Amino acid sequence: MAAAGESGGIAGVVLIPMRFVWPFGGTNVFLCGSFNRWSHLVQMSPVEGCPTVFQALCSIPPGYHQFKFYVDGEWRHDEHQPHATGEFGVVNTIFLTTEASCMPGTPSPATPPGTNMDVDDQARRMRTQVYVTDDPIIDAAPRISDTDLVVSRHRVSAFLTKHTAYELLPESGKVVALDIDLPVKQAFHILYEQGIPTAPLWDFRQGRFVGVLSAMDFILILRELGNHGSNLTEEELETHTIAAWKEGKAYLNRQIDGHGKAISRPLVHAGPLDNLKDVTLKILQHDVASVPVIHSSSEDGSFPQLLHMASLSGILKCLCRYFRHCSTSLPVLQLPIYAIRIGTWIPEIGEPNRRPLAMLKPSDTLSSALNLLIQAQVSSIPIVDDNDSLLDIYSRSEITALAKDKAYTHINLNEMTIHQALQLGQDSCQKCQMCLPSDSLHQVMERLANPGIRRLVIVEAGSKCVKGIVTLGDVFNFLLGYN
Repeated sequence: MAAAGESGGIAGVVLIPMRFVWPFGGTNVFLCGSFNRWSHLVQMSPVEGCPTVFQALCSIPPGYHQFKFYVDGEWRHDEHQPHATGEFGVVNTIFLTTEASCMPGTPSPATPPGTNMDVDDQARRMRTQVYVTDDPIIDAAPRISDTDLVVSRHRVSAFLTKHTAYELLPESGKVVALDIDLPVKQAFHILYEQGIPTAPLWDFRQGRFVGVLSAMDFILILRELGNHGSNLTEEELETHTIAAWKEGKAYLNRQIDGHGKAISRPLVHAGPLDNLKDVTLKILQHDVASVPVIHSSSEDGSFPQLLHMASLSGILKCLCRYFRHCSTSLPVLQLPIYAIRIGTWIPEIGEPNRRPLAMLKPSDTLSSALNLLIQAQVSSIPIVDDNDSLLDIYSRSEITALAKDKAYTHINLNEMTIHQALQLGQDSCQKCQMCLPSDSLHQVMERLANPGIRRLVIVEAGSKCVKGIVTLGDVFNFLLGYN
């Protein structure tokens, strides 16, 4: 008679330690599955510092297994993991093997990114690489367990939920708002002089904020001026007001799609008591650089006060300050960015089927750069030489430099090169910021938390060959699990 091994296994059979995770809360959570012949419930314990996440470690033999969770008296399955309909209803499934070819021809349910299950020790070493490349360093990238990832994201989410937009307000500073009766040319000159990419719009007649003026609006105006069929001349731009542009061209308060067309959207704003997670999601979901924090002392919303322009960099600064001295509580912060593939990477080393990274040469025209900013729906484009080594970066906000000394009146977008455009605004442009693929997520976050920095270009050490780009939005999408 064969002797029984650990967890019901048979002597001589390799048992693989497997951590099962239930991340959806509850009071009493249990695990049961085919690996213990559905004979008893395994108690799951809450993860320290993360009471809504439960885990259990079981040693199970290789092969195909089914399992379910028993949560507060109700049988449940994790919809985010592979699942199928079996003898016990809808169950989660897992296939484990001691070597890659032990069961040829048998499909193995792929474990998607963000799954709540991790194979420990020997099993972790046998997991299929998430990223398949020709670079052995990339393939050997360190991995984080799904439990640690869930815990990290939970702690970030908990911090953002507990803190409000009021905490973003500086002790002293200024907030710039524009009256909609200002001439468009003067408005963009103000953006340039103040070094800001956006400003909320105030309608005196309505007594409220009605929108936001951004660098994208200036891009659209320049394109309109370059259109031979346009009724808007340079002279008219001197007196053409924001309100007239808003009503006549219907671009303000609009989002631009990949074809350069405008779609309606309401003014996105936040209140001082809104939690930082809600503010972050507003910025991400509406794809804006910042949102005005507006307070009104009356119930009907009259007499609004503009307190601050909340941005992802300000929120990230709070996050970094809080976790700076306890970064070990967020295991994901220690991972190099190439291991988690955060941001957009060039196809040669990036994940397959991801959009290519938009890049330009110094000799390309300003017109092509503006068109690419709109079509690719990005806020910046790396400028590279013939070897794809980084020379500079052209950002959407730099277009306001053309408002300086009425530069837009004597340039041709189809003739001015990127190199010339960069020289025109170099006194106001932030120096191109870079990072390496081996830099940790924590290092990247610390750099992006600096005011005025919205993205880092990922370059190869030495050659400065562009490998990708990581933005504030990429960081928050990853930390909140929306990537």
